[in-house]
Amino acid sequence: MTDAVGSIDTPDAQDEITESTKKARKGGKRGKKGPLKRLGTFYRQVVAELRKVVWPTRNQLTSYTTVVIFFVAIMIALVTVIDYGLNHAAKYVFG
Repeated sequence: MTDAVGSIDTPDAQDEITESTKKARKGGKRGKKGPLKRLGTFYRQVVAELRKVVWPTRNQLTSYTTVVIFFVAIMIALVTVIDYGLNHAAKYVFG
């Protein structure tokens, strides 16, 4: 029988078999494990991911660090100048 919209037919026998096998099967790869096994699995996955990382060379790391320190110094100077200017403006306006 063809399924129609709003049909109240019961599922076919084949559908019942697949549903029952889905419910009966538990776990698989992600079955319940003890906390130590899960911790070990997590550690192995972390190490595997860290091996995929492309680490910078010493020269790249030095240049990146220099750029960051230089940028932070410029931003500190900019904020200091703005703060100093707004402080004097507030003193001028409010006495």
